[in-house]
This record gives sequence, C-alpha cells and structure tokens, in this order.
Amino acid sequence: MVTRATPVNIKEEIEEKVERLIRVMADEGLAGVLINAQHNFAWLTVGGRNGIDLSREPGAGSLLVRRDGSRFVIASRIELTRLMTEELQGQGYEPVEFAWEEEKSNPALVAGLARSLTDNSSLGSDLTQGDSTRVVESAIARARSQLTASEIVRYRALGRDTAEAIGGLARTLAPGLTEQEVARRADDALAAIGAHSVVTLVAADERIGRFRHPVPTDLRWAKTLIIVVCARRAGLIASLTRIVCVGQIPGELARLTNLVAGVKGKIFAATKPGMSGSDIFSVAAQAYADAGFAGQELLHHQGGATGYRTRDWLAHPHCTERVQVGQAFAWNPSISGTKVEETCIAFEDGLEIITTTPGWPAIHVAVNGHTYPLPDVLSL
Repeated sequence: MVTRATPVNIKEEIEEKVERLIRVMADEGLAGVLINAQHNFAWLTVGGRNGIDLSREPGAGSLLVRRDGSRFVIASRIELTRLMTEELQGQGYEPVEFAWEEEKSNPALVAGLARSLTDNSSLGSDLTQGDSTRVVESAIARARSQLTASEIVRYRALGRDTAEAIGGLARTLAPGLTEQEVARRADDALAAIGAHSVVTLVAADERIGRFRHPVPTDLRWAKTLIIVVCARRAGLIASLTRIVCVGQIPGELARLTNLVAGVKGKIFAATKPGMSGSDIFSVAAQAYADAGFAGQELLHHQGGATGYRTRDWLAHPHCTERVQVGQAFAWNPSISGTKVEETCIAFEDGLEIITTTPGWPAIHVAVNGHTYPLPDVLSL
C-alpha cells in the first residue's frame, strides 16, 4: 500500500511545491504565505496531518513559507512536538511555539507571529486569520492543481485500492441490511486500506430516485442499492459510485444507467487541457438533451476538479477555471434513479480512470476515438 512518497521523493516533491508557492507570492506581491487549512497542509507536506477536529477546515498548526523559500511551523505547545516529530521531520521547518491560552484571547496571534517573521510585510493565507492578512486560497488551489509525478503514483494506488475495497464490499452485501449498516461496512472497508471516507452516501430502493445526496438512514435494502464514497488517504481523495441489484436488473434502471454513461463519456472527452468548467458544463447539458433528459444537469452538479478536496471547483455555466495537464477530476452525472461516478486524471493524450473496479460490469462508451469503461449496475 502506498500512503506517502518514498523518502527519496519527498524532498523533491516538497521543493517543487514550495517553488509553486514562491511563484504565487511573486504574482500576488506577498512576502509570505500562511498555510492552515487541513487540505493544504496535507498537500504541502506530502500527506501530513494537522487535523485534530476533522469537522473544521482549519488545522491545529500553521505552515509559513517566505518568499526566500525559508519555512516555519507555528503551533501551540500542545501540537508543536507531534507536528515536528511525526508530520514534518526532515522537511526543513523551523518551529515557532506559542501558548494555547494566548490564542483564545487573540485570534490574530498566529498571523502576528507570521508577520514578525516576514518583517511585517504583506502576508497571504489560505484562510481568514482575523486581521488584514489577504486570503489567496484560489491562487494556492491553482498551484496545487497539477499533480506531481509522485502524487500521480499515490493517486493511482488510492484509486485502485478504493475501487477494489468498495467492489469487494458490494459483492458481500445481502438484502435486509439498513443503509446505515452498509455505510458502516463501507467505512470499515476503506479503513482497512488506510483510507478515511469523508463522504459516505447510501440509498436503498425508492430513496435512490428521490435524493441526489442520500445520507444513510435505517431503511432496509430490498432490491437496489447505491453506494457513494469519497476516500481520503495521505490527503488525496478518490470518489466513486457503485450500484448493485438483487437478481435481474430492472430494464428502466439499465436503460437510464446506459444513458448516464453516455453523458459521462462526453464529459470525459471534453475534459482536455485548456477547456473551461463552463465549456464542460455546456457539453454535459447538450448530452442530457441528446439523451432525452434536458435539464437534468440542473438537478445536481456534474462534478469537477478534485485532489486534496472532494471538489476544488465545480463545472457550471459561469466557471472560468480551466483543465490543467495532470489534474484530477471526479465527474458524477446522474439522472433521477441512477448515477455514474469515477475519478480520473487528465493528460495531454486523454484521461486515465483510476477508480475502475476489477471484474465489475462495464459500459464501454466510445467518444471521439476514445473508449471509456464505465461502471454498470452489478447483479448479485
């Protein structure tokens, strides 16, 4: 199992990311950038964790990168030793400690310490710091959008492991389980590969067609079941959806799933470097119309760029973000009652799907000379 880059690659990957942040600072006229969000901490440290309370976006401990490339970790006495020992060892961070009780009375304490380390010059941050520090999260997101070579290796491993874990789980399920029981088993299956599900959705039977985001309930499964997970490991997140059915698959479910796969194939074909989110949304809208389901794109988002967040941006009519070479995407087109979702990486010569489940029934969709194997409904 690959969870972090090998030691020989960590230094190279971190230096590349620091250089990207230095370019952000040059573009934004900043002397330093403060990183506190849990997803950005994981990105910059090759999977490191500053999260304690995972219900909050801010982490316990911040990283400061100055424009000259020097770097510091600013944390309370509660967290600093662990961060230096377990998350940042050998990464060149100078520790800066403060008393946890002081931060309670001074929300801008960390920003003030960071300013003192940058000669009180202009400071940027990924999150609001309670003072005049400029939030530059959008620029940081663009800096992390192109995966490094070692990130791609880790992402492929995560996608493969997630697909195998959920595929294996699905084959063991039996009618009578509640949605909550299925969700627990899905979470356990991901925990066994060292991943944590940041989103777990499960719907049985009539709930599949009623809700696009079915939070698991105590409803017992009888005929059809949909499982959605967003699995995080070493910061990276792989998303997928799988549908299983007891016995013969209903004709309408099979038909609609094939139509959605056709929509997804066209979205995949449009996910080319330089294409904007609005361009791809237009392709999706036309694909739904061609399939006889105009307007379905307005009932749920179609997905978008991913990586260290479930979605960094969503495709929509006004989205100006553009596809980058080596950027990850999770597209999830749906028609009421079914959905097709996989995670992929965009390259110059096409997409690589990283969450294909071995042995799972596939719908092969051909678009513009490329054939995409997409998950069909599994009959148990």
